[in-house]
Amino acid sequence: MRFSRTLLCHLVTMSTSLAMAGAFVSTATKGMLSSAAIRSNSSRRILSISRGTTSSSLLFSHHSMYPLKKQRRALTSMQMSAATSLSDAQKAELEEQIKAKGDEIRALKDSGAEKSAVAPLVEELLSLKAKLDPEMAAKKGGKKKQQQKKQQKKPQQQQTDEESDYITPRSENYSKWYNDIIRVTDLAESSPVRGCMVIKPWGMSLWDIVRTDLDGRIREHGAENAYFPLLIPKSFLSKEAEHVDGFAKECAVVTHHRLCADPNGEKGLIADPDAELEDPLIIRPTSETMIWYMFKKWINSHRDLPLKVNQWANVMRWEMRTRPFLRTSEFLWQEGHTAHATAEGALDDSRAMLEQYASLCEELLAMPVVKGVKSPSERFAGAEETFTIEALMQNGWALQSGTSHFLGQSFGKAFDVTFQDKEGKQQEVWGTSWGVSTRLLGALIMTHSDDAGLVLPPRVAPVQAVVVPIPPKKNDEEGKAAMEKSLDDLVASLKAEGLRVKVDDRDYVRNGAKYFEWERKGVPLRIEIGPRDVKNGVCIFKYRAGSGDKETIQLGDAASAASAGFDAMQKKL
Repeated sequence: MRFSRTLLCHLVTMSTSLAMAGAFVSTATKGMLSSAAIRSNSSRRILSISRGTTSSSLLFSHHSMYPLKKQRRALTSMQMSAATSLSDAQKAELEEQIKAKGDEIRALKDSGAEKSAVAPLVEELLSLKAKLDPEMAAKKGGKKKQQQKKQQKKPQQQQTDEESDYITPRSENYSKWYNDIIRVTDLAESSPVRGCMVIKPWGMSLWDIVRTDLDGRIREHGAENAYFPLLIPKSFLSKEAEHVDGFAKECAVVTHHRLCADPNGEKGLIADPDAELEDPLIIRPTSETMIWYMFKKWINSHRDLPLKVNQWANVMRWEMRTRPFLRTSEFLWQEGHTAHATAEGALDDSRAMLEQYASLCEELLAMPVVKGVKSPSERFAGAEETFTIEALMQNGWALQSGTSHFLGQSFGKAFDVTFQDKEGKQQEVWGTSWGVSTRLLGALIMTHSDDAGLVLPPRVAPVQAVVVPIPPKKNDEEGKAAMEKSLDDLVASLKAEGLRVKVDDRDYVRNGAKYFEWERKGVPLRIEIGPRDVKNGVCIFKYRAGSGDKETIQLGDAASAASAGFDAMQKKL
């Protein structure tokens, strides 16, 4: 009987590896090999294998031509061959042992034994099955290794995504493009707290500009800023039935006011059993209940109305699926609350504030919106009417970007808020609430940005113009002095025009890297100025949005040209 070429290769590889390691050939292998001899001949090794009267020889350069994985495959192949040589009596004996071991494991499981007690028996059972059918064991082992590789790959892939500066094209995966934009432009990143994000300085600068603009509009609307507690008694939420139904599933609850060390020493810090609150506290999902509790104290007469307050705060609504800025468990917002003597006054207030929100989006964010009314199923919990602005995203999504609610008398009745009218009669008040949040930043990203990064309308950009000077040669003192003077004059003229300017004179970053960074961050205008430009009395303009062409501008006209360019860019966006 002749050995096949493949089998000979397997035997050569295994025997060579075992011989070099000083190991002995397994019993199963000895059953197949009657003799094996290895001898060296210059750079080649010759293995002669004989079985009975049949012999065969194979020449090969080096045993490393078969990597370790192939050696393992060869070993598995030989184990399978050995298994096929089992006698019927041996197979029957193994089957009996497998059955007995299986019965023993089932009995333990039925008795409620712990996994640690069952695990060694399971290993014995698998070992017996491997002896009977090595091919099945090899397949299972292969699948297990593949699963382990996938599990190891996931965190590596996640780490690679977090460190990469690659932006997925919108046409390929719009959701991933959105997340990539936030990551590579340093707007925000995830936090150790599930569903909550860390807003980084560039993202916070955007929100500061939105907040400043909107705060002026709110004051113009007649509301004053105030602040109310973060924690709301659970009993307050229970007073307005529809309100509690709408927010019950999203509430985070504080049940204890103190921690203590675990007396058993197993869990570290635990909630002190003796510090449980009689009335649990809700981390505010919204502040209607707390504010209307205070309105009862502040409103007595028709002279106290209308009463309008606003607060800038954070709120918590426990979300299962979160996306930065669009839907997070904690987010920043403003919430306005008003009380009125008549229904007409409250309705007018709701509609007027919605107009302010629409104006903010269109004038500051260059983001057109559609104004409308929510259906009954989509109304704010406890409201009689909800007015909304919806922004249209590049992929066709309609994103709710601000709401204003006509509350009727629901919260006034729940908290017994009444006033004495001009005739001396007690009347119930009418209420509204309205708000926008950091979701506006998500809408801004999806409205204007492209595959190269953020695109920011000039009015909302934290930096409207970044000046990148190209320094003269080291020994050119005269050139350095001229550059400094031209740069100072340029920056002063831009600031005098009311523009937000930054000079990027980092000497450890190449100019190309600077251009790339500020383009990604969405800065509307980059101004380049070098020694040759100084001599010619010019600078170079490059706008983030538009044709993409560079423009040569006289230094004396740079401020007015930038201002006019921003107006044109804002309108175009």
